Amino acid sequence: MDTTKAMARRILREYGETYVHEAGIRLRDTPAPLYQLLVLCVLLSAPIRAATAVAAARELFADTLRTPKRMSDADWQQRVDALGRAHYRRYDESTATALGDGARLLLARWDGDLRNLRDEAGGDPARVRELLQEVPRIGPTGADIFCREVQAVWPELRPFLDARVREAAAGIGLPRTPRALAELVPPREFTRFADGLVRVSLTPDAADRLRAA
Repeated sequence: MDTTKAMARRILREYGETYVHEAGIRLRDTPAPLYQLLVLCVLLSAPIRAATAVAAARELFADTLRTPKRMSDADWQQRVDALGRAHYRRYDESTATALGDGARLLLARWDGDLRNLRDEAGGDPARVRELLQEVPRIGPTGADIFCREVQAVWPELRPFLDARVREAAAGIGLPRTPRALAELVPPREFTRFADGLVRVSLTPDAADRLRAA
């Protein structure tokens, strides 16, 4: 087997859990899970550990805040408390405000359905990223995370890889370009592979072990 494909298979096997799956989101091309992905991206956009952001998403969803309507209707303190239970410290109050404002924007601008954002963008990844950044707290990093995850159900964005994934790939001797990396795994596994590369970049000694294998 080609050594790069063997490494890709190992990444899928050892690091290939998506952040969406870890957050308990059953991602489909329907309004509620797409919104839950957006919430996760807001949380991951803060300078905070990914595990803490994922735990905060799970707390919000467990508190029934799974749709923009429910998030908008929720009391600000309810959002703060959910974030606090996940130890999402220092950013809990500002993030609670951003989540409420973002939910209201989504309802007003795209009728609560991110598929309308995709339609406005014409399926163009650059325009999708641009529109996403109208959402409070979503900057380039959050928009990249959203596109990286949503390509599992929005195939017109595939293959999408942000700079962090490309750098992680290059660091272990894999190609840097999205199309070359996409050839290493089946299309249905591409998002898992991308998230696996992110996890490799965050795991001490993972890159060294993969290069040495």
